[in-house]
Amino acid sequence: MRFARCLAGLVLALTLVGAQAQAIRGVTEESGYTWLSAGRVLGPASEVVAATMQRAGFADYRVGIYPWARAYDMALQEPNVLIFMIARTPQREDKFKWAGEFMRIEYHLYKLRSSTEVVVRTLQDARAYSIGVVRDDVRQQYLQSQGFTRLVVSAQNGDNFRKLLHRQVQLVPMPERDARQLCDESHIDCAMLEKVYTLDTLSTGLFMAYSKATPDDVVLRTRAAFEKLKADGTLARLMAAPGR
Repeated sequence: MRFARCLAGLVLALTLVGAQAQAIRGVTEESGYTWLSAGRVLGPASEVVAATMQRAGFADYRVGIYPWARAYDMALQEPNVLIFMIARTPQREDKFKWAGEFMRIEYHLYKLRSSTEVVVRTLQDARAYSIGVVRDDVRQQYLQSQGFTRLVVSAQNGDNFRKLLHRQVQLVPMPERDARQLCDESHIDCAMLEKVYTLDTLSTGLFMAYSKATPDDVVLRTRAAFEKLKADGTLARLMAAPGR
């Protein structure tokens, strides 16, 4: 009996080592919750990832910031990739192994306040205007599914914001926190922007999720660690931290 217990323990240990044989690679885009500073990935969401990895007992992991389309493709194609701050939608449900919800989020259409010719009271109204979106982002996917054709696709949120400021697009869908951060980075008064419409049907949760080729044990340990952070208030405390 003692030998059997020892053997079972050895098998479990080898399983855990095997699951962590390849480093976990965290990927995301720059946003109001993650950013680069002096070569380091900072921000509330990255702090949550670090705390989750520590609680799960994963020492071998690294996090990088990429254009969203690249981060998304890595999570679709490669094993042991943890993509975070990803919107969970029915179209994405079977493409990833979902590990935990950071927060709920709302997206709003913003215009320049001085662009009085842009009038949006309904989603149908917005079809008449050019809209800046990020490639493979949930906003692009949603608007395309609604038949929008005047989408101007960029690699990053900051690119769309600059296009809005230079009147190369007329609308940009953003969460309020991202709008404030981009205003700060551009050294402009956010009063220059006007929130004209809320994409209610796009309001969803932002999650961390693993690529499908990631071992289930890694996913389960991450999910359990994340739930503990949520239960003890660590998640809420970290996500409430101010942006840069």
